[in-house]
Amino acid sequence: MAIVSRTEAQWQQPRPNVSNGTTNGSMSVSTVTKTSIEKPLAAAAADLLSTLGEDLYREGLRQTPQRMAKALTYLTGGSTMTVKDVLNGAIFTERYDQMVLVKDIEFYSLCEHHVLPFYGRAHIAYLPAGKVVGLSKLPRLLDVYARRLQVQERLTQQVAEALQEALNPRGVAVMVEASHFCMMMRGVEKQNSTTVTSALLGEFRDDPALRNEFLSIVRTGRNT
Repeated sequence: MAIVSRTEAQWQQPRPNVSNGTTNGSMSVSTVTKTSIEKPLAAAAADLLSTLGEDLYREGLRQTPQRMAKALTYLTGGSTMTVKDVLNGAIFTERYDQMVLVKDIEFYSLCEHHVLPFYGRAHIAYLPAGKVVGLSKLPRLLDVYARRLQVQERLTQQVAEALQEALNPRGVAVMVEASHFCMMMRGVEKQNSTTVTSALLGEFRDDPALRNEFLSIVRTGRNT
């Protein structure tokens, strides 16, 4: 496909303002435009669209560079977060010593190879050793690693290792099931495939009965 360049007259026109945006849903302008990367992201997005032959001055594209910048800033925001920020002191002393499992946690991420989405659900379990964490923190921990340029294998392992480091439990199990747009929209174009990855630490790795219990609970309520 030939690249259509802007005419000399177009290049002489001032670039559309890519540093200002409008409120989009629950995310206000102030939370995004204050970041140090939004302006260069918007400028890069404008150059990308122009290189593709698009007219940045037509109505539908006038605000697209800054919308792209805001979206990418949000979708990769996990790279600026830490586990400590997310857990935020929500670790409590508790004698409970059986499995804690939060399953079917939806997530969205960006594949680092093609910068296309992959999405699905994760199941996170641990065996407490005197400490438990607030249940809502497990989905938040997942988002820390999902909201960045990522691969599913690394995402799975990072979540498991972060939980292990934060709680020092007797074991951690993480399973991730996802569909990848890089396999659906391009390449092999397979629409119904699912990629499954797992990370097992401690007793979940060493004890087959415990591992099977985890898998059985994850599958409960499914048709297959």
